[in-house]
Amino acid sequence: MLQGITDIAGIKVGHASDFDALTGCTVVLCEAGAVAGVDIGGAATGTQEFDTMSPLHVTGLIHGIVFAGGSAFGLEAASGVRNYLEKKGVGFLKAPHRVPIVPSAILFDLDIGKPNVRPTREMGAAAAAAATANPVVEGNIGAGTGATVGKLFGMPQAMKGGVGSFGHEMGKIKIAALAVVNAFGDVRDPRSGLLIAGARHSPASSELVDTERLMRDGHQGGLTASNTTLVVVATNAKLSKVSATRLAKMAQAGVLRALSPGHTMGDGDIVIALSLGNEPSNLNALGVAAADVVGQAIVRGVKTAQTLGGVPGLALP
Repeated sequence: MLQGITDIAGIKVGHASDFDALTGCTVVLCEAGAVAGVDIGGAATGTQEFDTMSPLHVTGLIHGIVFAGGSAFGLEAASGVRNYLEKKGVGFLKAPHRVPIVPSAILFDLDIGKPNVRPTREMGAAAAAAATANPVVEGNIGAGTGATVGKLFGMPQAMKGGVGSFGHEMGKIKIAALAVVNAFGDVRDPRSGLLIAGARHSPASSELVDTERLMRDGHQGGLTASNTTLVVVATNAKLSKVSATRLAKMAQAGVLRALSPGHTMGDGDIVIALSLGNEPSNLNALGVAAADVVGQAIVRGVKTAQTLGGVPGLALP
């Protein structure tokens, strides 16, 4: 069993966090280049350079991904990652220049901590400099610092989300995911079917209300565009941009199994798929495994999150 996304050769992950303002950013580096595809499931996205992952775009490889808090303001963090990679000689070569290709996406964490403090280019550069192939640090870290879930009744009855990672091996094929969980809905373990985190009956209660059930019964809730679960799934299988795009789309099944509900009008759910190897694979089998590791990465994103900013988490201090 793989520990997480850094078990894929060529992947490094770094975090930068502001535990006073309760925000941060997470960087996934693939400095030698990775074939990428993306699928957007939610309606409330904030992104930058996502067109570079389209099969119609001339760029064949990307060199990093930035996930940041701070809503649209957090997109600034990607500039720091680009500058860091440029100084290392990493990027798309247009002689004599190197231009790093670094798609980025943001989540909304302005309702916790200090909303006027957001990730900056300096924070992005710090996260890139901290990137390592060591096991991913999970929970309240990086882009997951201010992440929350279960917001049917707003922040007073929400729970803490965070960063999670999970992997799987199929013979020579490795596939793993990293998720930053900041969902409107609850989180359900796809393997057991049990709700594990989400909206609570009252600010003082630990009992979950089951957001989907209440919404089916007509409860409108406080759905606003202030959420988003961000996912990277990486593999050592050889993929084209077309097949990487299909893998990202298939991996979204894991988001929908773990988030209850997912892909709402108030979520900007995104899955990016990366190929960093030459192993032959069956795309259908790879997609099944991708959905599973994504679902379990989301589960780990809440199971490893501690109480922070007055929002209760599942993990012990």
